[in-house]
Amino acid sequence: MFFRLYFRFAIVLPLLFVLGLTQTGAQVGIQVAAQADGEEEESEVAPLAPAVDPKQDSRLPLQDLTGETLYQLLLGEVAHQRANSGIAAQTYLVLAKRTRDPRIARRAVEIATAARMPELALEAAKIWHESDPSSAQALQTVTVLLVSSRRVREAQPYLAKLLSAEGAGPAPALMQLGRLLAANPDKASNLEVVKQLVQPYPALAEAQFALAQAAFAARDETLALEAIRRAAELRPQWEVPALYEAQILQRRSPRQAAERLAGFLAKFPDSNEVRMNYARALVGDKRLPEAQTELKRLLAAAPRDVELTYSVGLLAYQMKNYALSEASMKRLIDLGYRDSNSARYMLGQIAEERKDWAGAIEWYRQIGSGERAIQARLRTAQALSKQGKIEEARSYLRNAAQADTALQPQFIIAEAQLLREANRNKEAFDILGEALKKTPDQPDLLYDIALTAEKIERFDLLENHLRKLIQLQPDHAHAHNALGYSFAERNVRLAEARKLIERAIELSPDDMFIVDSLGWVLYRMGDMKGAVDHLRRAYEARQDAEIAAHLGEVLWVSGQRQEAERVWKESLGNNLDSEVLQKTIKRFQH
Repeated sequence: MFFRLYFRFAIVLPLLFVLGLTQTGAQVGIQVAAQADGEEEESEVAPLAPAVDPKQDSRLPLQDLTGETLYQLLLGEVAHQRANSGIAAQTYLVLAKRTRDPRIARRAVEIATAARMPELALEAAKIWHESDPSSAQALQTVTVLLVSSRRVREAQPYLAKLLSAEGAGPAPALMQLGRLLAANPDKASNLEVVKQLVQPYPALAEAQFALAQAAFAARDETLALEAIRRAAELRPQWEVPALYEAQILQRRSPRQAAERLAGFLAKFPDSNEVRMNYARALVGDKRLPEAQTELKRLLAAAPRDVELTYSVGLLAYQMKNYALSEASMKRLIDLGYRDSNSARYMLGQIAEERKDWAGAIEWYRQIGSGERAIQARLRTAQALSKQGKIEEARSYLRNAAQADTALQPQFIIAEAQLLREANRNKEAFDILGEALKKTPDQPDLLYDIALTAEKIERFDLLENHLRKLIQLQPDHAHAHNALGYSFAERNVRLAEARKLIERAIELSPDDMFIVDSLGWVLYRMGDMKGAVDHLRRAYEARQDAEIAAHLGEVLWVSGQRQEAERVWKESLGNNLDSEVLQKTIKRFQH
């Protein structure tokens, strides 16, 4: 009998200390039901040291560790260790319901979350919160689970509790509200909930900021501007309202965004963050000399500020001011910047822009490890290919893949890209197919082979691979978009194309390429106004050549030819090598 009892405690003691369920015998009567050969035996067990002293934490129940409780704890943990997470989560949920113990409920949440059982996790989280209402973590967990399951109205009272919780006050929680609600695609519902949540805080600038965020996400620009301007009135020196108002105005006009930031700088000239964003707005408004002046002012004001220097270098690169960008990146390396590999990577890209392929390869060679290392390998292969050394580039990628087998799909996809760029589409398709035989469910390979299948006009395979990818990853926005766009481009199955692209928009509402796809399918369906609205929004946010080609075509066909020519000319100035844009212009103007 002693050995059976010892064995049971040897297994469960580590678990009990993790959960904090062990108490002294004087505090809790520990009862262990032991059955041996059909006979009931009694055994005295030495008191166990408490993991949690009830005198120190009165929230926790004095839990009787009965035989039934012990058995369920063991069952849950053994099931979890044997990868039967569903059984483990169900077991812990039953135990949490019976004991109303927050420690057990929390464990149920952890296991259910790992098992991807959100409804069960939510039920356990509610027990955790109800049994320990003072736990901030329990409250946060319930709230996050409700929002992620798109039950934002049900989450409202929990959100209100978060805002009114003791501690730092509601301001920090209000600043995080937009990020939390981003998990729910129903932006109109989010806005209605936020309107209710901010009512108790009319004089708090952070509340007006949260309202502006929700309104802007729900496309209520009027309310967004009204709220963010109210926030600025409440705290005139606060940078956030000026920056966010400029972000809203950017959709209308880069000039208006720049004017808002310039107004703030006139009153508070020492704000480097606002000045950096002012320089970006000037770039968006094509006022490059003024932007360059602001960048030089920033560097002069803080010559040893590495984060600022990096931002200046990035913006200078976007302006095609490669001399300033190069100087900034080299300065970072001299200053001992903690992420010097990012600076070297940028220097490699600058060399590529100058068509200094050997120089680019040398910068990439210096990136031996870290998160930039893989990108550096891929860019090295591209630089070799640009010199006409495509076979050397392929060999380089294959050697890199052998050195790191976990990243083989990335290198194979990069090799296929090199072949596509050389118009060797069938070879690209074949090497992707061989790789897919070894790992048939690899998402990146499925996506890339689908795009390559389109190049060789194997639309049946494109559809098969994308549908398999959607089945494996239902939230893969680009898979939905690619399939829908393929239908739209071929002018077939347009109703299905629209549904696919609208689903992609739900999953990734700020991806302008998906917005472009929606505009394109609406054009194919004859909705000219809807097409122009979506394509114009996509082009204003991202001046991509293909988006410009689409917008110009729809404007031309709808009779707005001067506007179409303006868009094409503007885009062509930055994308002279765009085959899609050139073909579109030629088709309509010649």
